[in-house]
Amino acid sequence: MGLGSGSAQFPGMQSLATDLNTEECGNTMIMKAFPLGMLRVANNVNIEDDRESTVEPHAGLEFDSADDARDFYSQYATRMGFKTRTGQLYRSRTDGSVSSRRFVCSKEGFQLNSRTGCPAFIRVQKRDSGKWVLDQIQKDHNHELGSADDNGSGSPIVQQSKIAVTRRSVTLSQRSKFKSFAGDDDGRPCPSGVINFKRLKKAGDGGESIAEPSVGLEFNSANDAYLFYQTYAENKGFRIRIGQLFRSKNDGSVTSRRFVCSKEGFQHPSRVGCGAFMRIKRQEFGSWVVDRLLREHNHDLEDQDGINRKISTASRIFIDDETDGLDSVDLAEVNNGSILKRSKQNNIGSEWYRVLFEYFQTKQAEDTGFFHSVDVDNGRCMSIFWADGRSRFQCSQFGDAIVFDTSYKKSNYLVPFATFVGINHHKQPVLLGCALLANDSKESFTWLFQTWLKAMSGRRPKSIIADQDMAIRQAIAHVFPRTHHRFSMWQIKAKELEILRSMPSEFRYDYEKCVYQSQTNVEFNTMWSALINKHCLKENVWLKEMYEKRESWVPLYLRGAFFAGIPLGESVESFFGTTLTAQTSLGEFVSRYNQVLEQRREEESKADYNTFNMQAFLQTKEPIEEQCRRLYTITIFKIFQNELMQSYNYAGIKTYEEETIVRYLVRKCGNGNENEKHAVTFSAVSVSCSCQMFEFEGMLCRHILKVFNLLDIKEIPPQYLLHRWTRNAVYGIVREVESGVSSQELKTLMVWSLRETACKYIESGTTTLEKYKLAFEIMREGGNKLSWQR
Repeated sequence: MGLGSGSAQFPGMQSLATDLNTEECGNTMIMKAFPLGMLRVANNVNIEDDRESTVEPHAGLEFDSADDARDFYSQYATRMGFKTRTGQLYRSRTDGSVSSRRFVCSKEGFQLNSRTGCPAFIRVQKRDSGKWVLDQIQKDHNHELGSADDNGSGSPIVQQSKIAVTRRSVTLSQRSKFKSFAGDDDGRPCPSGVINFKRLKKAGDGGESIAEPSVGLEFNSANDAYLFYQTYAENKGFRIRIGQLFRSKNDGSVTSRRFVCSKEGFQHPSRVGCGAFMRIKRQEFGSWVVDRLLREHNHDLEDQDGINRKISTASRIFIDDETDGLDSVDLAEVNNGSILKRSKQNNIGSEWYRVLFEYFQTKQAEDTGFFHSVDVDNGRCMSIFWADGRSRFQCSQFGDAIVFDTSYKKSNYLVPFATFVGINHHKQPVLLGCALLANDSKESFTWLFQTWLKAMSGRRPKSIIADQDMAIRQAIAHVFPRTHHRFSMWQIKAKELEILRSMPSEFRYDYEKCVYQSQTNVEFNTMWSALINKHCLKENVWLKEMYEKRESWVPLYLRGAFFAGIPLGESVESFFGTTLTAQTSLGEFVSRYNQVLEQRREEESKADYNTFNMQAFLQTKEPIEEQCRRLYTITIFKIFQNELMQSYNYAGIKTYEEETIVRYLVRKCGNGNENEKHAVTFSAVSVSCSCQMFEFEGMLCRHILKVFNLLDIKEIPPQYLLHRWTRNAVYGIVREVESGVSSQELKTLMVWSLRETACKYIESGTTTLEKYKLAFEIMREGGNKLSWQR
């Protein structure tokens, strides 16, 4: 159907998260650079030719080019006993030129097993003079360095302690469920292929041993892995936290987790950027295996008794009792040894409201269109919703298909954070509102949807993608009765994985063919019945339930509803990515929220600029291609252009004709493409295709374009050029005839449209005095035409 990939719809936020961590490191030596000569140091100490190479990197050091800075850092690294590589670069928002560069230790990050997340780096920034000045530096490494006399290799020499392998059984706790593969005395791998456990004598226990983490260690669940690593940490003298989790781009399920030392990062004065961690990765059939590991710490470890005092027995009981049987996505959140138990109680409290209320007051002073609402019960703040003027305006243009994302609550976020997201005319996500919810009840979601509807002047979406939780389904049915609710795929994929795990491979083939390849209702029902009977699954409760709700998740039933082309069968990435996580503190929430929102809107502005200042190349001489290039944004035009080019690979045959109605069979040319065929129905007033691409995405498919070619139609009829995909959609031009809204809604749309246009005048007109005079003159002339002056 020519749909874009999930990553193209919702680009990941990895680079932004890295940037945040880099810039906000509390222990990183960050100093303001000052003008200095080339490699000239303080106290008037002159560097002679043969001694210049011994200069230590420090803030204020100046270079002629970024390459000189890189060479200098490499020479320094060789002397110290480590290697370097080039890290991130940052570009100017004004002209796109490189404004700063980072050069890092070769062991920075965790992309390879040899890397330890080392924080050592230097950053150089380009000045107006053209010089590059070192403005940030971190000298400390979290790994051992090599010798300075290492023949210039700079290869670190890592000291490893040898721990004897024993044959004794592993003992952790009575509830431990990780798999044990005891090795032979000679250290050879066990028959299973899983690397043997190493043993570590437990202090004070008379020789009782516990397993030491090693790559290949296998667990039944993520909870088991956490329990194991916590016990190991107690024995070694440190505490742990839950670090990053990674989700599959296909279904949104958790694929790997990191457990880190409590002193990882720099967000708190007690943290020192320790790189020790254990990462586990989910296997195909549900088990979890350690695939990356770093044992070394960059701080002193505590004695075992001190650690035991800090990790209470109550906490351990909670993990044993409360997390048993939970899915990996429901892993209990542990922060500095205290368990944050999830419950239905309201976690917002007066502290959250105070911080957000200050933010709301600031925004309202800047933005007259800012809206916020608070759900209060007996004087207690329950839920909060807010949307700025731009979000409300964009909802009038791109609120036809929305994503209601509550994935943050599934990551054990202290306060369930929900977002309303739409798709703009560049296929980019745009924020249409945010909320903090008191709980997961039907009442909370109903209040939220009604409040969102009020903020958006009653404009209901045509479709909504949201989780299939009962409370959400009931609230959507109540507030948006005519809106098509499509289930989020992560829940379905997770359950499918659970069922497929215990079924033969033949079932997987039959199931996927039925769900994802059925073309008609009759075909789906026939294949589903055959599937259930063949594999004796008539009593399977989940399959029964999902069949009843097939219109909310089976692609066949979704193609007829407009979803702005958001791909079927894929999970949608969250708008804020990994920037707002369970570890985000109250103090960081607003700043991180604003940073992501600013970046997203900056990306949208760049796409607008490119659309109005660049032209895509034409692939044909067809007038229809030139028409779409003139009207569509660059992103949308490229999708159309691909459909147009693909149409030349198809042949159309007239199969039916009666009066003004003609039906064509459009089939892909070439052998082996018998199943690649669709029916196109054409009349004097409409055209449709069995693939339903226009209904789903709002763009004509290759099959209809083929028929247009056969009928020598040179331009696309206006009704098949959706305004939301055109370059003028950004201006929000209100068309009364086609809007189909009430007079009050129409007035609101006009207010938002004019306000957004006026904001653009203000932004552009205040950059220079000349532009101000020009903008003022234009607005004054417009005022005369509107009879501002009597």
